[in-house]
Amino acid sequence: MEQRIFNFSAGPAVLPLPVLQRAREELVSYPGAGMSVMEMSHRSKAFAAIHEAAKANIKALLGLPDHYRVLFIAGGATMQFIMLAMNFLGKDKSADYVQCGSWASKAMSEAKRFGAVRAVWSGKDENYVRMPANEELDLDPNAAYVHFTSNETIQGIQTRTEPEVGETPLFCDASSDFFSRPIAADKYALLYAGAQKNAGPAGMAVVILREDLLELVPEGLPSLLDYRLMAENDSLYNTPPCYTIYITGLVARWLKDDVGGLEKMDAVNRAKAQLLYDAIDQSGGFYKGHARTDSRSLMNVTFTLPEPDLEARFVTEAKAAGMDGLKGHRSVGGCRASIYNAMPAAGCEALRDFMIEFQRKNG
Repeated sequence: MEQRIFNFSAGPAVLPLPVLQRAREELVSYPGAGMSVMEMSHRSKAFAAIHEAAKANIKALLGLPDHYRVLFIAGGATMQFIMLAMNFLGKDKSADYVQCGSWASKAMSEAKRFGAVRAVWSGKDENYVRMPANEELDLDPNAAYVHFTSNETIQGIQTRTEPEVGETPLFCDASSDFFSRPIAADKYALLYAGAQKNAGPAGMAVVILREDLLELVPEGLPSLLDYRLMAENDSLYNTPPCYTIYITGLVARWLKDDVGGLEKMDAVNRAKAQLLYDAIDQSGGFYKGHARTDSRSLMNVTFTLPEPDLEARFVTEAKAAGMDGLKGHRSVGGCRASIYNAMPAAGCEALRDFMIEFQRKNG
């Protein structure tokens, strides 16, 4: 096998090596099936077992009560921006959005196609450097729902607590910190995550949905954008992204059985992130973090260097040293290290050491 590098890409992103190794072993012939998961019918007994195991492991990891459903829906998180508004907003309602970064803004823009939305807080004027405190949210008690993004991948900011929204349904885009830490599952009416950042390959969203919401879904929606229809058919109304479901199930099992659960994963993630934030804080300003210290993401570490030319050299030399994907998002520039669950501590140690040496040579 060719030597693996440290992949700091924001998504599609690094996957756990044990998951990749198991998938390799089962690629050509899944045990008992005589064919690859990519070839088998989504209505076969073999895939039914894969599907059920994936859902069960996700429920166990997140501590989901029985009245929550796990759905696998093609299209990623961006499809969910549209889908949740179609299902729960309506022309005669308004929804509250916490505008905390680029992805929250995109979610708002898509929802506006289907009804009224309002920003209950916006970090745009501050260039999205922090998450809001709960008392800063101008919530409407009659809103159809409140939507927030728990981790903004582009800006590298994260909230560790859920907004307090009373009886209003709370929706969350958890794409880039899904599976990374324990959550208070019963606070959410709907939580979704594009798989390609922390759960599996691209092409699918994992949707956690409280069953009572299904009663609110209007009639006449397009079939594949109807949560009630998708739930009634257990995500199998049409052919789902079978292989992505399979890998996501393996990731969930790895977290549950090998890592030991989300509390242990969270502790590992905190230690990994601290290595990089220490390198930033101890650089004397050579590296400058984008996020305010109280909102720093444990998943996406964003920073700048004194000059764009230095940033380009940093990215180029890091790649030559076996660390790829460190260029910041085109909308904000700088550098970004995405250190999801599957990024080993050795990767963060290697990047920290590279940062220190790069500053020594160029500072």
